[in-house]
Amino acid sequence: MPGTVTQPDPDVLIIGAGPTGAVAAKRFAEAGLSVVALEQGDWPDYSKARAEHLDFELTAGHYWSGNPNRRQAPADYPIDDEESDIDAVLYNAVGGGTVIYAAHWQRNMPSDFRVRTLDSVADDWPLTYEDLAPYYERVEADFGVSGLAGDPAFPPGQGPPLPPAPLAPMGRCVAGAHNQLGWHWWPAPNAIATRAHGPLRPCTQRATCMWGCIEGAKGSVDITHWPQNIQHGVRLVTGARVRRLETNGEGLVTGAEYVDRANKVHFQKAAVTVLAANGIGTPRLLLLSKSSKFPNGLANSSGLVGKRLMLHPFGTVVGLFAEDLGSTHGLWGQHIHCLEFYETDPARGFVRGAKWGLQPTGGPLSMTRSYPWGENNAIWGRDFHKQLRKRLGHSAIWDIIAEDLAEEKNRVVLDPVLKDADGIPAPKLIYRMSQNSGRLLQFHLQRAKESLEAAGAYEVTIAPLIRETGWHILGTCKMGTDPATSVVDAWGRCHDMPNLFIFDGSIWPTSSGMNPTATIAAMSLRCAEHLVEQRRDQKIPLNR
Repeated sequence: MPGTVTQPDPDVLIIGAGPTGAVAAKRFAEAGLSVVALEQGDWPDYSKARAEHLDFELTAGHYWSGNPNRRQAPADYPIDDEESDIDAVLYNAVGGGTVIYAAHWQRNMPSDFRVRTLDSVADDWPLTYEDLAPYYERVEADFGVSGLAGDPAFPPGQGPPLPPAPLAPMGRCVAGAHNQLGWHWWPAPNAIATRAHGPLRPCTQRATCMWGCIEGAKGSVDITHWPQNIQHGVRLVTGARVRRLETNGEGLVTGAEYVDRANKVHFQKAAVTVLAANGIGTPRLLLLSKSSKFPNGLANSSGLVGKRLMLHPFGTVVGLFAEDLGSTHGLWGQHIHCLEFYETDPARGFVRGAKWGLQPTGGPLSMTRSYPWGENNAIWGRDFHKQLRKRLGHSAIWDIIAEDLAEEKNRVVLDPVLKDADGIPAPKLIYRMSQNSGRLLQFHLQRAKESLEAAGAYEVTIAPLIRETGWHILGTCKMGTDPATSVVDAWGRCHDMPNLFIFDGSIWPTSSGMNPTATIAAMSLRCAEHLVEQRRDQKIPLNR
């Protein structure tokens, strides 16, 4: 293309600087490979995080919002979500979603890799929990995960590298109720440092984890990975919006075309390209890269690129307590988790389960929001101040993450009208919660209500499905062994294109009922390590 600036070619090009890209870049650099990473966002500006000020809840809703349609930053692309039950929540910056995540650090359960075998639905993963366990341990050290070894819900193994945060009154109250009920609970793992750990500083319990951690205590890869990656020779290009991948006559990817903030077009050559752009950005880019040779987009001979979108239907149960639980403060990770009802019981009328995470409720403005109080929040009216006093510090949340079984009708497509600031077609989400997920969610919401009532809650609010909770965007480039029914193999290599890899959550065959960052990071490390080990046999384009 005339006016295009062609950049020198590295061994590996990574698209996306979130946790997937950060973990992969670290492993490649350690192996001595040259790496370029393209990120459409910039470094997070923590000077805009006002956690030390009383108005932080007011100011957090824009710059730190997880909804790109509200945030509308230069790095963001709009998302058409009118045909989706759940809005996508993501962050386009160095660090990606880890900048604004609550840092709940949950490994998948062993059963999550064997859903077809155990429950006769969905698909098995082409790997097991045991295959991934050593990679979990390695990434947990990098992310500064805190927690307690010995959770009986998981196989025996090495515990998190840091001790758990002390249980706050809220956690002790609900844990005591579970002891009486005979239900599982455990001090929950979080990617939040409880003492100094590498570049991380200890958490000061501000409960502002999702609005920019000014302490540098949260395992966000703009802190834990990218500075070190750059020191080890990785070239990170920010403000680089990739608009298509290019291929040669052999059908191999030769690199990526991107636009910088000055509207200059660049072509970044690469021997190997790794997509780490999340479950929306990755299929969007593959579909944008269609050509006469690949009229349905790249890596799409199966027709599954963009399909099987999973978003984890999410509900909350909030209890009001007479005693002060101190729930305006504390880490905004999870204090305890419950996996009592995680595995399938056919008598319930649905398959699979959900994870519960106990969280604080935050400050005054948090008492007015749909998360966690639901769309019909009853706080408004003449009793506003009375309701606020009832809730503030006296409430606790059970977050319920429901496993979402993949359906091809739930998908990411290119919007025929909507475009981003560079004129590139925007993604459109088409997603409807399944009957199985609906029944699953309702069952768990009722059990969580029983939990809080047993803990002494005198009033319980259930929010059955909160729209703006699409933090976990999974499944749109399925992993599997059969090229006819999957996009990539067990190592993230595209069946159709041997020098194109996908490492992010889009490759998940099933969603589990867990927060996905732990498994995304472990999978990225596993796939990157395999690529390093097999690099002498890697096929690369001849006419780069």
